Amino acid sequence: MKAILCKSYGPPENLVLEEVEDPVAGENEAIVEVYAASLNFPDGLQIQGKYQFQPPMPFSPGSEVGGIIKSVGPGLKDFQAGDRVMATPGIGGLAEQVSVNADGLRKIPDSMDFKTAAGFAMVYTTSYYALKQRAQLQPGETLLVLGASGGVGLAAVELGKLMGARVIAAASTDEKLDFVNRLQPDALLNYGDGDLKEKVKALTDGKGADVIYDPVGGDLFDQSCRCINWNGRLLVVGFTSGRIPEYKANLALLKGSSMVGVFLGRFRKEEPSEYEKNFSDLLAMYNQGKLSPIVTESFPMAEYVKAFEVFSQRRVMGKVTLEIKAE
Repeated sequence: MKAILCKSYGPPENLVLEEVEDPVAGENEAIVEVYAASLNFPDGLQIQGKYQFQPPMPFSPGSEVGGIIKSVGPGLKDFQAGDRVMATPGIGGLAEQVSVNADGLRKIPDSMDFKTAAGFAMVYTTSYYALKQRAQLQPGETLLVLGASGGVGLAAVELGKLMGARVIAAASTDEKLDFVNRLQPDALLNYGDGDLKEKVKALTDGKGADVIYDPVGGDLFDQSCRCINWNGRLLVVGFTSGRIPEYKANLALLKGSSMVGVFLGRFRKEEPSEYEKNFSDLLAMYNQGKLSPIVTESFPMAEYVKAFEVFSQRRVMGKVTLEIKAE
């Protein structure tokens, strides 16, 4: 089979597309024939050697795919060859086939295409966990979503509205805000000029946001600490700005606010039953027509460099996928 491999850390140009041996399903595993693979911001960090978890070389990046089960290993229950699935292998998704453990497999409805399946799991489970368990978002509260045009940002806007919050969608350009506006947030905020704090206060009668969803970090995090409401929760989701900020304890004291970490991988490990319940809730929402995943750009497998550049050039709006096999 063909696979996109990382053999040396660096930009996506360092990756290679090569023939490798087909995987074989182990105990409680399935081999998924990949039709579409989703790219996420951490994938770009991983190929540079900058992510929290680095697999041994060489490796194929890619943590979520949509496809059809080709074969199953011993002990695997509830799945069989031919099942259409979304899968989260953790690593190895940018390949024609990938081995996936049972807990990383979900059957998909006939109405869901493979591109949508590939881009569903990570963004929605991250944002739902953030808003439900970590922020305990309440109806009527004001939710500020930074980086709202990206995958997790869009999911946070969509879920925040469903949970009854007043949602302020914030992004760096008017183009990105026009894109986000299809989800009908209650307000739009352009922080491209570097000003976040005063604009948030203007939209909240000087009180600040009750919950701030921050996948960006850097200067926006610093300003978020100063435009959060009393008893507010600042969700640390990621650092796409490139700078990991520091939390000033005096602001937490004065605001009565909390900084709350959002790490989906640890949540899935420590609280598997809650993770599974969240996933079931999200799939039910999709089946009820309440969630509308947006895949905006899809590239042929051979154009993986262009796909990664969407992230490095900060052009992300919605989900980006690679077409591994035509449907």
